[in-house]
Amino acid sequence: MSITAHSPATTRRATDTLRRTSLTAGILYLITFVSMPTLALYQGIHNRADFILGAGSDTGVLWAALSEVVVAIAGIGTAVVLFPVAKRQSETAALGFVTSRVVEGCLIIVGVVSVLSIVNLRHDVAGTDAADRASLVTTGHTLSAVYDNAFLLSQSLAPIVNACCLGYVMYRSGLVPRILPTIGFIGVPLLLAADIAVFFGVIDRTAPINALAALPIALWEFSIGVYMTFKGFKPTSPLLRPPSNADVGTPSPVPSPRTGNGVRSERGASVN
Repeated sequence: MSITAHSPATTRRATDTLRRTSLTAGILYLITFVSMPTLALYQGIHNRADFILGAGSDTGVLWAALSEVVVAIAGIGTAVVLFPVAKRQSETAALGFVTSRVVEGCLIIVGVVSVLSIVNLRHDVAGTDAADRASLVTTGHTLSAVYDNAFLLSQSLAPIVNACCLGYVMYRSGLVPRILPTIGFIGVPLLLAADIAVFFGVIDRTAPINALAALPIALWEFSIGVYMTFKGFKPTSPLLRPPSNADVGTPSPVPSPRTGNGVRSERGASVN
């Protein structure tokens, strides 16, 4: 019988690796909140039809666009870093989380491209003599609508999928207190209902009720970021327990010779 022993050094290295994983994922989660001021910084694009013609400053818009690029990269990073741990509980949910984060990041970049296109037209076209002001304003509204729709699908709808996939892993595995993913689960139907209402034009994307519906999932993502950054994974989680000696190297039981009706004994005679 061979029994695999887990030395203190091996256990310590595994613990250190998991702590680095939780710390990195937690910091990346917190970084995703740097784009919160973007709605205010983008007001020039949304509220001023003549923004594309050169009215107002575009410095805040550029900072907001940069912050969203950072959010897209950090969001994908959270899924990549957590995948090796999450797949221990459910590879399907872990893959779903990575896929959702990648789609979210790509759509965020689409929104950023539309914003930067407005800024470029503002600088390169609006000031020329041949510029058609009416066409530029129409183009500005079109690109602004592209950003709004990309935002709806990326930073509003994708977090619902993220909460379902990662929330399932965290709740079942006990890597974090179960109250945290529970908050996310509560927010899923609320934000989904709000997104559907926005999709069909029942409410505006900037309506206060939309912000309230997004609050539970935002709280879930922020709290898990804080917990993983400062506390790490819970050591009581079944995913972090090393296999016991009883589970490692135990040979399969060898069936002993049986006697009874229709079974041959060691002497080769049939016993009835």
